[in-house]
Amino acid sequence: MVSEAPPFWWKKPGIQAWLLAPASWIYGAVAGRRMVRAKRLEMPVPVICVGNFTVGGAGKTPTVIALARAAKAAGYKPGVLSRGYGGGFDQTTIVDPSHHRARDVGDEPLLIARDALTVISRNRVDGARLLVSEGCDLVIMDDGFQSARIHFDFALMVVDTRRGIGNGYIVPAGPVRAPTRLQLRFAHALLKVGKGDAADPFVRQAARSGKAVYEAHVRPVSGENIRGKRVLAFAGIADPEKFYATVQELGGEIAARRSFGDHQHLTDDEIDEILATADREGLEIVTTAKDAVRLRGHHGPAGTLLERANVIEVELVFDSPTAPGFIIRQAFEAADRRGAHRNR
Repeated sequence: MVSEAPPFWWKKPGIQAWLLAPASWIYGAVAGRRMVRAKRLEMPVPVICVGNFTVGGAGKTPTVIALARAAKAAGYKPGVLSRGYGGGFDQTTIVDPSHHRARDVGDEPLLIARDALTVISRNRVDGARLLVSEGCDLVIMDDGFQSARIHFDFALMVVDTRRGIGNGYIVPAGPVRAPTRLQLRFAHALLKVGKGDAADPFVRQAARSGKAVYEAHVRPVSGENIRGKRVLAFAGIADPEKFYATVQELGGEIAARRSFGDHQHLTDDEIDEILATADREGLEIVTTAKDAVRLRGHHGPAGTLLERANVIEVELVFDSPTAPGFIIRQAFEAADRRGAHRNR
């Protein structure tokens, strides 16, 4: 899977996409065959898969956290399963936010572990089994929709309304992970995140195929102290522009910005440049929670940058307050129908 999304993926199809189209047909055929032929092992507890149709951030991590919080509020013990990203562990591992660093387990698992028991595992079956053995009565998968070896009782596919599904082409000509018609067949519902309209044509297609469509938005829960201040904003996420828009919504005046690759760990030189620019121009420094966890546990320039940075925390809010609970109930009902409760 491609780790970074080139800019042309998010524009109207052009010469680059057309030249790569033959490779996309092959990639799509292989990805589609794997989805159809995959033998998915059933777990003794309900499994919710939070995925997306494309490479790149659509809002999966805040969605996972929102569902985990809703499950805990309903009296369940949810466990989150992630493959991690660039982690240093080959073995199935319970994420400990007070001990692990992002280089060990990945940045997103560290964020999620603040709200729910989180396991990273290259083998998702082993990870799910560990969560069950730890007493979890609901497993929430962060990604894994296209390659899952676990039966999911509810698949919620997150769509970013600002970028949609890009140019609509399959990797490597575009950001789509597998043929969309096939992905829709395995999805139970879609979640539109944001207030844009780029995803509307695709969402209408999904609705015509009988899929439920939920809506949500991401809102900041910190950062009010930057209102009226000139800031240097830096972000190493899939769509930095989304973060910059949040900073502006909070009233910060972005005088300088630094965009890095998703999950990218900054070098000392890059950190020194950020600090020097902020000092020279008298700027406050702001960043995302995901970038902040990659700085934690380090000394030297990384520690200095974390100490000086204003971290903008965000949360995902469903437009319908009852939606998370309804999704969770549907997962439990589906698990009961397949007899999962008899295996507990």
